[in-house]
Amino acid sequence: MNLALWIVAGLLAVVFLTASTTKLLIPKEKLAAYPAGGWVEDFSAGSVRAIGAVELLAAVGLLLPATLDIAPVLVPLAAVGAALLMAGAVITRLRRHEAAVVVDLVYLALAVFVAWGRFGPESFTG
Repeated sequence: MNLALWIVAGLLAVVFLTASTTKLLIPKEKLAAYPAGGWVEDFSAGSVRAIGAVELLAAVGLLLPATLDIAPVLVPLAAVGAALLMAGAVITRLRRHEAAVVVDLVYLALAVFVAWGRFGPESFTG
């Protein structure tokens, strides 16, 4: 179980790091042209950058605290934050009737799994 949680947290960290990099470095207009990038039309450029910053924090929070053994309780909190972020993504995709909602639902489920596992059976504080 511990290994599965590490793998899922690592996968989510890579996904959030990649997503945050694109949102922080690529202009909103170019993001809108990407496949499944139409959602950015609903947000200001500043909001897109803020979402990218939150995704970067999620990526860091899912791995670094436990890896460095500095406040590992932050890992499940980062997973809860990631789950909330993905819940917002799911709502946005559903409102826009986009098929990419399935991918966001998978990421949401993975984030919930990490939060549950790190708060519960494989807690770092036990």
